[in-house]
Amino acid sequence: MTVAGKINALVIVVLVVAGFMVVAHLVTREYTVQRDLLISESSAKVTSQPQLQLAIYFNDRSALNNSLDGFLASKAIRHAEIVSAAGERVAGRDQLGLVHYRPANFGEIRSGLSPVDEGFAERKTHHAPPEYELIATLTGGDKLFDMTIPVFSVLNPNNENLTRRNFGDALIAADSVESLHVIGYIHLVISRTLILSGIMPFIGITLVGYVLMVLLCSVVTMVVSRRITAPLARLVRIADGISSGEIDQNLQIDGSGEVKEIATMLNTIIGGLNTYKTKMDVDHQLLSMKVDERTKQLSKRNDELNIAVKEVTETKDRLRKLAYFDSLTSLPNRRLFTEQLNLLLRMAKRNDNVLALLFLDLDNFKRINDSLGHSAGDLLLREVAARLSSCVRDSDVVAHYVDTGSKIDVSRLGGDEFTVVLNQIEDGSSAGIVAERLIASLGRPMIIDGHELVVTPSIGIAIAPQDGDDVEGLLKAADTAMYHAKTTGKNNYLFYSSDMDAAGVERLKLETDLRKAVELNQLVLYYQPQVNTITGTVVGAEALIRWEHPEHGLVPPFKFIPLAEEMGLIGELGEWVLTEACQQMKKFQKLGLNLPKIAVNVSALQFNAAFIKRVAETLQETELDPSALELELTEGVVMDNANSTVQALHDLKELGVSLSIDDFGTGYSSLSYLSRFPLDELKIDRSFVIDFANSDNDASLVIAIIAMGKSMNLKLVAEGVETHEQYHFLTSNGANIIQGFLFSKPVVAEELIPLLAPYHFLQQIEAIPIPDSATAESD
Repeated sequence: MTVAGKINALVIVVLVVAGFMVVAHLVTREYTVQRDLLISESSAKVTSQPQLQLAIYFNDRSALNNSLDGFLASKAIRHAEIVSAAGERVAGRDQLGLVHYRPANFGEIRSGLSPVDEGFAERKTHHAPPEYELIATLTGGDKLFDMTIPVFSVLNPNNENLTRRNFGDALIAADSVESLHVIGYIHLVISRTLILSGIMPFIGITLVGYVLMVLLCSVVTMVVSRRITAPLARLVRIADGISSGEIDQNLQIDGSGEVKEIATMLNTIIGGLNTYKTKMDVDHQLLSMKVDERTKQLSKRNDELNIAVKEVTETKDRLRKLAYFDSLTSLPNRRLFTEQLNLLLRMAKRNDNVLALLFLDLDNFKRINDSLGHSAGDLLLREVAARLSSCVRDSDVVAHYVDTGSKIDVSRLGGDEFTVVLNQIEDGSSAGIVAERLIASLGRPMIIDGHELVVTPSIGIAIAPQDGDDVEGLLKAADTAMYHAKTTGKNNYLFYSSDMDAAGVERLKLETDLRKAVELNQLVLYYQPQVNTITGTVVGAEALIRWEHPEHGLVPPFKFIPLAEEMGLIGELGEWVLTEACQQMKKFQKLGLNLPKIAVNVSALQFNAAFIKRVAETLQETELDPSALELELTEGVVMDNANSTVQALHDLKELGVSLSIDDFGTGYSSLSYLSRFPLDELKIDRSFVIDFANSDNDASLVIAIIAMGKSMNLKLVAEGVETHEQYHFLTSNGANIIQGFLFSKPVVAEELIPLLAPYHFLQQIEAIPIPDSATAESD
């Protein structure tokens, strides 16, 4: 700051401080004057109203309120009230348009005062009228003054039966009254903020005068200081010009004495500076060139290093992701999962916590891959991974249990196994709750490539440390439980138990034996006749596969068919059944037996383009009339991928074979789809037949299926019929083709031959007793 600037600043500061003190003093004095004036005027109003003693004594409300309104003429008085000599409130009025304030306790503000003395007490308040809030804020909040003024009476108010005339006479002869009596008090609440608002014009005028005085003094000070410091300012400008290089010529300054000496000195300095500046310019140019060159080199090297670091980091991240995460689902792979599980097991052992491992396998995932392709299967796995992750806590671990390690001759085409680790759970029941949540989440339909799919899981649960205290043992236990869950119906979960180990060994041996069953000729076909209840003649037979195990005897299909589907052997078994049934049918025809058709079941995993080709080849090899072969398909096969299925079914019809839907009613067939399929027959599932007597819904469903089949010109076969009641219920509702133990269990080909005689079952049918209800109706 220049000398002139410092002088100006000092003078202005002094003026501001002095002026502020003067203004503050004037405002304070004016406020005090106005407050004292208000107090004196209020006291004068009380003494000037002798009628107040009459109004108080006679409690004249009108007169009291008129008197109080006179006090409220000043807006600084917020509240006025009249209090009796005993301290009881007689009347009160508030200032209109202002915030209402409750007066202070009368006894407290009069404490220590003589009854004839005026009282003046002060108190703070946080309230202020809205239009005066700024003034209250600037002055530190509003203050209230409670002023109490005694009202004197010429007569003793304690006397009874006083009249207005008595008071009038006493007032006229006031000079002869020896003493005055306090009959009450005027209590006024005065606001400091409202007093200040009344002197705002004075404050405004004072501030304007103060500002004008400061401005005038500042202008005068600036003019005087500039004249005093003008020579110094000129020397400063010359020195600045020399230092900045703007003045590089000798100065021509008029004057003599000290001025001449200063000019000479400055000229000498200018000459030296010019020489030094020339040298510095050259050195600066050379240095700038070297700096630019080195900067370019460093920048280039820095860019190269940044690129290298980025490539190394990306490569490192990519390698880590490839090593520890599944590329399809982005979940931890087998390697990372094993490391994490090992760490969690050690922590659980140290902290004595319970840990659960859920081993999850998708049911019939291979069928989805085979039907829709591996790309659809990959999309399904991603959706499964997302749903699993959303069902567990952040502290739990979800992994896609596949080995992503690369080998030269092996590529991963799919993997439907997932693992979930539940860390720090209370007990095993918590794992069951999570397993139910996972099953429910996966049970919701998924839209994959325009197809609505429902995927179900089989889940095995192992608890650490009771089922295993290391990674290998716990995985083995969970895997064992998962396989038992799959063999007991799928879409459920099971906890591991030690009894499963023996069953697992038995299953492993059964898998090994099943692979050899075809080679060792251990498979055999049984046939169950389908009987026309009107003629008693066999109109067809269903070929059912059995396994004659050398150790376990005759193994039923529900034990080894699901196993064959899991092992991928169902296609081989299906081809064997097709070939064997066609060959046997050809033998029946050569013997002259009348068997119109033989039915063969087709697995969902078996139904594809290759199967159609295989049917045609088998018919050609066995020389069997295609009309003698009936293929039984499940609803799931028919409804899966409807467009391609329609074409496949038409291709089969072109061969001349009959088509039947097995277990009808257990799936989700759409009537609009069924009308598009070239079907010949519907088979009513045995579960409806068995439960019709116990369930009205099942009975109604069977009747509806029969009616629908007839309306669509489809043949109807009821399977699983075992009792006379079932027989009468079906035949009475129009189902005349019966298959079940009522007529015959599945038998080998030799035992079927005598059953094929015309009208063989007619005598048995006629012997079936007629139920009482039917007899009553006929009567």
